[in-house]
Amino acid sequence: MTFDPRHKSRILLEGPDRAPSRAMLKAIGFTDEDLARPLVGVAHCWIEVMPCNINHRTLAERVKKGIRAAGGTPIEYNTIGISDGVSMGTEGMKTSLVSREVVADSVELVARGHLFDGLVAISGCDKTIPGTVMALTRLNIPGLMLYSGSTAFGDYEGRHLTIQDVFEAVGAFNVGTMPLKELRAIENCACPGAGACGGQFTANTMSTAFEMLGISPMGWNGVPATDARKEEVAFECGKLVMEVLRRGITPKQILTRNAFRNAIAGVMATGGSTNAVLHLIAVAKAAGVKLALDDFDRISRKTPLLADLKPWGRFTAPDMYMAGGMPVIAKRLLDAGILHADELTVTGRTIGEEARAARETKGQVVIYPLKKPIKPTGGMVILRGNLAPDGCVAKVAGHERMVHRGPAKVYNREEDAFAAVKAGKIKAGDVVVIRYEGPKGGPGMREMLGVTGALAGAGLLDSVALMTDGRFSGATHGMMIGHIAPEAAVGGPIAALRTGDTVHLDINKRRLDVELSAAELKRRLRTWKPPTPRYKSGVMAKYARVVSSASEGAVTD
Repeated sequence: MTFDPRHKSRILLEGPDRAPSRAMLKAIGFTDEDLARPLVGVAHCWIEVMPCNINHRTLAERVKKGIRAAGGTPIEYNTIGISDGVSMGTEGMKTSLVSREVVADSVELVARGHLFDGLVAISGCDKTIPGTVMALTRLNIPGLMLYSGSTAFGDYEGRHLTIQDVFEAVGAFNVGTMPLKELRAIENCACPGAGACGGQFTANTMSTAFEMLGISPMGWNGVPATDARKEEVAFECGKLVMEVLRRGITPKQILTRNAFRNAIAGVMATGGSTNAVLHLIAVAKAAGVKLALDDFDRISRKTPLLADLKPWGRFTAPDMYMAGGMPVIAKRLLDAGILHADELTVTGRTIGEEARAARETKGQVVIYPLKKPIKPTGGMVILRGNLAPDGCVAKVAGHERMVHRGPAKVYNREEDAFAAVKAGKIKAGDVVVIRYEGPKGGPGMREMLGVTGALAGAGLLDSVALMTDGRFSGATHGMMIGHIAPEAAVGGPIAALRTGDTVHLDINKRRLDVELSAAELKRRLRTWKPPTPRYKSGVMAKYARVVSSASEGAVTD
């Protein structure tokens, strides 16, 4: 049985009874010929508050031309975006993870409400990437996601910069090791134009993960935002979605358990952001696929770290694109026997076929050979212990320290921890604890790049550890443990910690513990009282009431 490309829009537009709908659409400029073709949504996240999404209108026009050329009628619409980089370190950062749910809900609602037959979603900044894929998955109509691309690196006296360097420059300025003039110079050239942050931070991590997952065409997300080929790729996405629609390939046919395993392997091989744990679990829930924290650890143990990328490495996402991009990573994983090669992708080819077609740039030094990986295992691990019985996430790419034991310095919000670093109150050996920043407690699970950048600028990154029930930016590096579950706001053990308690972290044993007896922890938690909710109404209060644990993806459905 063939798939009807107008499987939804016929209900909306065919027959005398649907004349009012046609009349409304004709007022916009659509013709009878337009309305007799499949309706394909083109959802994007253009917003005038960040470089990440600023090229979405341009790309949407190219996607629409591709759809028309292939026999469809595109209908453009947009959703929101929150800039992590702009809002970082402020109360505004609490809205970032919340925005993922709003992006998913709004993209889904428009497509569902207007019976679109297919969908191309253009994403850019961190939360728009999983948000658009969550919407595609819930709708389960033929479609794909196109990432609008990484920004080029900034250049300062021959040094390649990303936004990470600006945060760390602030830390250096605060401890007196960098003059204001140099800080301003770095600020002025770190972000040269359109595109998301250039390192293997959260945006590029999710972009590459979704190529491995198969919902984005292999190699197309990696084209940088300002590369002339990006508009060509957008046009081809418009043509491709029509082919996907004619073949009736839906997201849930692509998003299998083995496809998620491929995506996780891609994250581990590139030293990607810890946020991938939250986002992949959230998309898996939308797809009805069982995915848990321990899946990430199992795959990390057998996946070599292959890409030398910032924040801990030398190179940026455009550098990896020039080296051959994710197809080369996929080929390495195929050769290692890690890739599930038979999984379908949105191109209609399997991930194995895409991997075999990889073209590696001769002499490239960004992606390491299998025989000589950067590390034999992946860039992320899952820990448990008496401080995180439901698990937590640690990024281990870029540092060799596997054990840390030291006194806790406990702070109940990010601003207090940042002030302590700035005032010189954090010393080598300390374990900085930032709590009540989880999904419910924040609410919104803020990233801690301001604090981690300050630690780096103060020269403490190699001698302290930081743990939180909040999140970390993909630009974070060092011994950082996030997503501690249960979080403090629901009475998790982290709520019982006191300054001076000895915390013991052991990466090899996958343990995070405080050196207190079970009886003492229980006694402290008996007298604990939940804090007064920070928000009592509005979107933040609603989110706090319904959001799940970080260990379950921090989802609201």
